[in-house]
Amino acid sequence: MKDLADLHTHTIASGHAYATLCEMAHSAAQKELPILGISDHAPSMPGSSQEIYFRNFQVVPDEIEGVRILCGCELNILDYEGRIDLTERTLSRLDYTIASLHDLCTAPGSVEQNTAAYIGASKNPHVVIIGHPDDGRFPADYESIVKAAKEHHTLIELNNSSFIPNTSRVNTRENSLTILRYCKKYRTPVIISSDAHFVCDVANHRLSLELLASVDFPDSLVANYSASLLAEYIPALRPEKNSDV
Repeated sequence: MKDLADLHTHTIASGHAYATLCEMAHSAAQKELPILGISDHAPSMPGSSQEIYFRNFQVVPDEIEGVRILCGCELNILDYEGRIDLTERTLSRLDYTIASLHDLCTAPGSVEQNTAAYIGASKNPHVVIIGHPDDGRFPADYESIVKAAKEHHTLIELNNSSFIPNTSRVNTRENSLTILRYCKKYRTPVIISSDAHFVCDVANHRLSLELLASVDFPDSLVANYSASLLAEYIPALRPEKNSDV
């Protein structure tokens, strides 16, 4: 199956990534990736951009070097109720968002607290993807998270950077296997992301693909493989939306 998209990538605007938007788009074009999402960290992440950065995406063209560009954000889940760190005014201007727990922004809580944080974020209509829920520093009830994602029409992310050596996240493979089994059980779609912080990792989904294969995960539940499934979650990719541009 052809991989259509990489929606979790970072530029120098995140403060700890090392390429520009155009350099990331060029890398996507070189790898023949049809859709690239830019999801720089929201303002609560130390060193990231202020809210005004996310309000000015109208200056970014819809296409660069033949690659469809989506402008989004990796939001920080700020508390155990699932609150996030951009205003409604700004969220309404974005093509999509990822909501993640980061220990630089939120202290890990109990299983119940972390689960509530993820589920609370899932309920936000602006949240499209729950980012790297496999991080064992934030232990959670994965069955409840997967069921909530299904109910609230949110994608579960399989984050390739979770599986690289020396990642700061813990127990990611074991947790991801558990998440994938629940996604199969409840027919909850997933999305594969690179979490690229430099050009060489754009569209690098190799380790995630190996994990999917190890559990015989159905292609029909992988949003990267289906333009129609992606469009169900991201209105900017719907044909009627594109025809209005």
